[in-house]
Amino acid sequence: MHIETLKIFCDVVENQSFSLAATQNFITQSAVSQQVRGLEERYGKRLLERKRGSVRPTAAGEILHRASREMLHLFNEMEAQLHGLSNVVTGSIRVGTVHSVGLYELSEPLKCYFADFPHVNVYLEYDRASHVYEQVLRGNVDLGIVAYPTARAQITVLDFRMDRLVAVCAPDHTLADRGTIAVSHLDGEKFVGFEKGIPTRLALDRLFSENQVTVQYIAELDNIEMVKRLVEVGAGVAVVPEKSCANEIRAGSLVKLELSDKGITRPIGIIHRSGKHFSPAAEKFIAYLQSHDKGKPAGA
Repeated sequence: MHIETLKIFCDVVENQSFSLAATQNFITQSAVSQQVRGLEERYGKRLLERKRGSVRPTAAGEILHRASREMLHLFNEMEAQLHGLSNVVTGSIRVGTVHSVGLYELSEPLKCYFADFPHVNVYLEYDRASHVYEQVLRGNVDLGIVAYPTARAQITVLDFRMDRLVAVCAPDHTLADRGTIAVSHLDGEKFVGFEKGIPTRLALDRLFSENQVTVQYIAELDNIEMVKRLVEVGAGVAVVPEKSCANEIRAGSLVKLELSDKGITRPIGIIHRSGKHFSPAAEKFIAYLQSHDKGKPAGA
């Protein structure tokens, strides 16, 4: 039995999906099914069952999943330590992140990293912030990069950077010619925001409450691109990371409004499973992320 088979089985259980497990492992869904059937034949037990459109482990499947996850964790730790004995930086890194971070904060450090380490593959997996923490704990990704990072049991947080938050509106909006506004000027405005529970939404709700501001939510979304599209057509105002709207500001489809209040920033952090041994590729990647924020690439 190969370690890859156990990983595929764990991916099916944790994603509750054969197709998502296939995508994560760059194989066909049929190949995933064959791997699972092989395990069921080996142990003579049904390991998975379909319930309400998703895949769930049976009692036997739960036992195999728990043991497999521990074996995979030990295997990854062993590989990381062995790679550390080599001077050649190669291999792959899996990074879990959210769209507003991955699309706008990682492009420059990745460009520098790939220029110096062309033999390393970095796979970005986009998900909700809460799921990124889960993927880190399960060992499905080496690192997570999230906004408003919080230390949790078995999770270590490393500093990455601070995002500036700005308000944006359509060019014909009544606030468009203001240039700079206070958060209090958003009181009563129609607002395009993130879904409840998303860290940036929670932070903005606290900010509005502290300033006794009430906005009229006309849409609550989990994707920053959709937030910007609605603002562009005049649906309302939004508060977003400055880097995320740079292209639209240059194109003239959005107008940026600086927020005069102090402390309107969004911390971004790197999270990993506590005690994890990183490969040289992952160690270099973390160094590039942290040094790039200081304006000096790690290889400089």
